[in-house]
Amino acid sequence: MRHRFQQLDRREMIIAGGICLVLLAAALYLYFGHQKDVKKNVRQGRPLVKVQTIVRQDMMRHIALSGQTVADANIALAPKYTGRIMQVCVSLGDEVKAGQVLMIQDTGDLDISINQNSAAANAAQADAREASATYDANYIKTRNAYELEQGKYERNKYLFSIGAISQDTLDSVEQEYMASKAAFEVLANQVDGSNAASVQSKEFTAEKQEHATDALRKQREDMILRAPRDGVIGYRNAEVGAIVTAGTKVLSLVDNSHINVDCTLSESDAAILKTGMDVNVTIDAMGQDYTGRIVYVSPAMDDSSKTYQVRIELGENSDIIKAGLFAHTAIDILQRRDTLFVPKAAVLSKNGRQTVFVLREDGTAEEREVKIGLLNDDDEEIIDGLSDGDTVILSNQDKLQTGTAVDVSDSAGAEADAS
Repeated sequence: MRHRFQQLDRREMIIAGGICLVLLAAALYLYFGHQKDVKKNVRQGRPLVKVQTIVRQDMMRHIALSGQTVADANIALAPKYTGRIMQVCVSLGDEVKAGQVLMIQDTGDLDISINQNSAAANAAQADAREASATYDANYIKTRNAYELEQGKYERNKYLFSIGAISQDTLDSVEQEYMASKAAFEVLANQVDGSNAASVQSKEFTAEKQEHATDALRKQREDMILRAPRDGVIGYRNAEVGAIVTAGTKVLSLVDNSHINVDCTLSESDAAILKTGMDVNVTIDAMGQDYTGRIVYVSPAMDDSSKTYQVRIELGENSDIIKAGLFAHTAIDILQRRDTLFVPKAAVLSKNGRQTVFVLREDGTAEEREVKIGLLNDDDEEIIDGLSDGDTVILSNQDKLQTGTAVDVSDSAGAEADAS
């Protein structure tokens, strides 16, 4: 019997403890539920807002740039003339120097043409020398004959004046004189500068042949493809014996001695970004930062992308940086010193007017019209309408009007509840 009473007491104690726990849980639930309802009732009556006190400070613009690394040069190499490949002097990945021979085309036919034109040029030069010698001889001969007939004519004129010869004799001598004079003038009038026209014609023919020979030699030189600069062979599609068409890409030369980063920029950022600015560029694939400098900002917008191009030249010259790697950087640029600005969330636009709500000392809101100046991604400059030390409201403005009493959020949790 005594043992039974002990068991009963223990059971009663467990039941009593359970009842106490249930009562305690109910009390806690009622208490916190009441507090939450009170809190909601308070916030329903007075909007909970987030605020910020503004002070004069430097306004900065944060510009983020991203793009890809590009080689200093990536040149497609193609033959100037159609022809058969006789020799390919490089392989994929070879490092080459400027002027190094990369590929040679068949020049056999050109060599024959060059020899033929060279012989024709020599023959034309010989003809020019022969024409010059012939002209000089004829000129001297004709001049001497003219001078002889001129002296004879002068003597006969004197004899005719004293009646020693007849008019017929004088006329005959005069005709011979005029004929010799005409023959001399024909040769004399050919001279323009130092040579006669007949000689110059032969010389020009010889010069034409020489130019034709030079053109063939230039064509032969163009049949030998050379490296335009130092670099690495990044593409090869050329084999000995194949016939390549003029303008067809057979090799490419990549110069990684200087790596650049090409980025795109919006219109608003392009207006303030300048060449010469130093930046730190992060290349994710390399896992490190590199110093760089902005060397180009495009002067006009790209019609297709509606953006501006920016080129950053990296300072490090490292062969391990390849073209095509993703890179990014950011620049903080001073927009205005010692000015007032507010977060964009504080500014409201109504019928072409910009306004903000200001928290007054009595805990009520006041709507003010403001004049906006510079903008960036986060803030708007206030030119007129606010003063240093004003507290602006950043949230729940749709529930406010001038004179509305508000509660100020003081924690992240309160802000979350307000939203």
